[in-house]
Amino acid sequence: MHAAHEGFDGVLFFPVTPFTPSGDVDTERLAEHVTKGVDAGPGGVFIGCGTGEFHALESSELKTVVSTAVQAIGGRVPVFAGAGGSIAQAKTFARVAADAGADGLLLLPPYLVEMPPAGLVEYTRVVAGTTDLPLIVYNRNNARYTEASAVEVSRIDNVVGFKDGTGDLDQVSRIVRAVNDELATSGKPFQYFNGLPTAEVSQQAYRAIGLTLYSSATFAFAPDIALAFYRALEAGNETLIAALLRSFFHPLVRLRDRVPGYAVSLIKAGVTLEGIDAGEVRPPLIMPTAGDITELRAIIAAGRSVLADALETVR
Repeated sequence: MHAAHEGFDGVLFFPVTPFTPSGDVDTERLAEHVTKGVDAGPGGVFIGCGTGEFHALESSELKTVVSTAVQAIGGRVPVFAGAGGSIAQAKTFARVAADAGADGLLLLPPYLVEMPPAGLVEYTRVVAGTTDLPLIVYNRNNARYTEASAVEVSRIDNVVGFKDGTGDLDQVSRIVRAVNDELATSGKPFQYFNGLPTAEVSQQAYRAIGLTLYSSATFAFAPDIALAFYRALEAGNETLIAALLRSFFHPLVRLRDRVPGYAVSLIKAGVTLEGIDAGEVRPPLIMPTAGDITELRAIIAAGRSVLADALETVR
């Protein structure tokens, strides 16, 4: 039985998918990672999505990943799972996620192809039609919504949210306005998410156009820093926001941008640094170099130093 979806608040946790040395899903480490994250207090868990190497999982592995997470979470927060790729794969993943106990789906882009807006709407409609689970669409890469196509997918009964990974604030602000106006009379609940990598860096701008929710990859390895930043945003604590951006988030982004795929593999390295061996990423991603992991450790320490100073100031 799926938990009723009543919307999200708080920081959204995107776990990594730990692998064993032989390359299989490490369910023991995954359960430990998810439990530790949920104990820290996120608003929801998005399992087997971008940070969880969705692109590298087969359907049976997704089932294992989702069911392991669902069991570890025990209904404390909603669990959304990734679906996407080819239309056939997306439909399979949607069914598998539902069977494994997911509460909803994050629809990742179709594989490789360029598409007209009408085709993206139809892709979304077909996947949404394979399940009664609520579904969040993801505006990124080749899956880019226009105002009109965003309005069209928002009318699909079980489409409940729109996540942006384009960073095009002009376009996104118009989409938010158009969708809100479309849904105003129906009273349908609908939520918007900032899905840019290291979303904290852009979240002040996103909040200004109505996207208060965001996915935090940082939460996967440093939930204390992620939650402190979120609370600072909520409280309008500009001093702490600036200090965390300067000492932690901006250096993390500079490191992340050094190598393609570091947006995932640095997070995995961070999880291992923090005491849960998450293993390596699957090709074509690569793990950070020893030097980059040393730099990541220093960035985490700098973030915690800011938190310690802030606590001292409060005292």
